[in-house]
Amino acid sequence: MNEITAFNPTGAEIEAAETMPHSIEAEQQLLGAILTNNDVYDRVAQIIGPQHFYDPVHARIFETAAARIAKNALASPVTLRAFLENDEGLKELGGPAYLVKLAGAAISTFAARDYAQMIYDLAIRRELIALGHEIAGKAARVDVDSEPKDQIVEAEQKLYQLAEQGQSETGFQSFLKAVTDAVNVANAAYQREGGLAGIATGLVDLDSKLGGLHKSDLLILAGRPSMGKTSLATNIAFNIARAYRRGTLPDGSEGAVDGGVVGFFSLEMSAEQLAGRVLAEASEISSHKIRQGDMDEVEFRRFVDAAKTLESCPLYIDDTAAIPIAQLAARARRLKRTHGLDVLIVDYLQLVRGSADNRVQEIGEISMGLKAIAKELHIPVIALSQLSRQVENREDKRPQLSDLRESGSIEQDADVVMFVFREEYYKEREKPGDHEMDKMAEWQEAMARLHGKAEVIIGKQRHGPIGTVELSFEAQFTRFGNLVKPWQQGSGQDF
Repeated sequence: MNEITAFNPTGAEIEAAETMPHSIEAEQQLLGAILTNNDVYDRVAQIIGPQHFYDPVHARIFETAAARIAKNALASPVTLRAFLENDEGLKELGGPAYLVKLAGAAISTFAARDYAQMIYDLAIRRELIALGHEIAGKAARVDVDSEPKDQIVEAEQKLYQLAEQGQSETGFQSFLKAVTDAVNVANAAYQREGGLAGIATGLVDLDSKLGGLHKSDLLILAGRPSMGKTSLATNIAFNIARAYRRGTLPDGSEGAVDGGVVGFFSLEMSAEQLAGRVLAEASEISSHKIRQGDMDEVEFRRFVDAAKTLESCPLYIDDTAAIPIAQLAARARRLKRTHGLDVLIVDYLQLVRGSADNRVQEIGEISMGLKAIAKELHIPVIALSQLSRQVENREDKRPQLSDLRESGSIEQDADVVMFVFREEYYKEREKPGDHEMDKMAEWQEAMARLHGKAEVIIGKQRHGPIGTVELSFEAQFTRFGNLVKPWQQGSGQDF
């Protein structure tokens, strides 16, 4: 009787037994078609990139050809030879003669798009297999430092990246790709009216100082209570959502050509209260009147019209209180997958929960998490933040970087730190007694000068200048706007 022995394969043996899905022939056909007719590249560039090729030599041929075509230069076996003749991998395949072989063996440029889709699909399958092995391997290792819930968040993040970008981990990228991306950003700024590289906030002076809201940036908007942090964030959200226009981007993909889809995490106010603020601004009826229902017929009609206009605005509000940073990231990913997402606003940072026991470490984890969201989803993230009380003890109440609560990590992770400051608020509380006539006249003069004005102080900007931007502020509508300068009024000025 034959004895049956148990077979327990090792991980390496399993990997060797499994042939990763790929098609060398499809890759050869596609590259041959591109080298024969460069116009084919434009038809497949939106589907695949160098990272989707199974054979690394094919990936390098594709990347070099793409770089040549992007410069309106010819990519053929002859022109690519100079760039690839020292490539060790290509030498193993026959050297530059392999490029000629690829071009000669291309059957039809008509089927190039189908080959590209096939290469992409096989690449995704390989990534899914690798990701599945990684998830299974981590789950099998019972490690004190690796909690199951953290593994789920990590797996979800990698699956999101795979779905969005066609790869679960970016890793190193060539300088060629980085330079191309940088040129595309500069080109977008050059092509766009006003020269903004980022998304316009609708506040002209702020946009000119920041260059708009840039992708992958974390912007901190800080201020003491009653300065108008939430109002300014709401105004920016409304301006961006209202300007939203979808179309074809310079790279050929679909997306926001103006404005954008806004996600708003309101941890302090309910979605209803936040919507009330937006409606107050849009209808120009004070939020107090809206709450009390104290509107005449004309105002109510204006209110209803504003509500109808806002129905189509792509502004999504999540008012979950004390949301953990991992859950916030997961919901932002989901929103981008389902409706799109161009700007994320978090009101406010100190109300998000982290997992650390120490408060300073927790804030550090949250600010790092928000920066990670900005980079992963490739969007600007605006996080509101409180300031410490030490501002109130100073003669000059203008905030500075050291006033940020648990400031070290927030200041370090942020690309931009802005402070909202309304001197009118403090001056109002310094009103002298009625019997002090001289002081009263002085106070009234100061109040008239400060009335309806606000400052946004840019205390840090990684890619631009710091300084102060003056805005108008209408308290009854909780609305910030562009401040008309004396030379812009055109009221009989001498020029």
